[in-house]
Amino acid sequence: MLVPNHSPLILVVEDAPDNQVLVEQVFQDSGYQVTCIQDGQAALDWLETNHPNLILLDLSLPEIDGWEVARQLKASDRTAQIPIIAVTAHAMKGDKESAIASGCDDYLTKPLDIDLLEACVKLWLDKQWEEDS
Repeated sequence: MLVPNHSPLILVVEDAPDNQVLVEQVFQDSGYQVTCIQDGQAALDWLETNHPNLILLDLSLPEIDGWEVARQLKASDRTAQIPIIAVTAHAMKGDKESAIASGCDDYLTKPLDIDLLEACVKLWLDKQWEEDS
């Protein structure tokens, strides 16, 4: 849920420190809050007590992979409505469809196109704002 005059919180679940820094830099002046977590199990643990407005989810993660994280989040009434954008190097034919089938709402490939990332995040946060209004 987006609250007026409240900075949207983006959870970045990414095990590569360089990619975490990149996403933090992209959104540092956007008014968004960004929290980074390095593995799937830690993300699920964090989500037990926190509720981001959007999740950027790498699919290749240690502990629990992003495919399973997405499945678990969409199976829970508490987290099912949080938009999940897969951010992944999995770019073979059928990977996007598999990501969507596992519960991701959208799909971006690495290396990241910064303009596309910004547009995608804005689209999903705006959509969430409209649904909450």
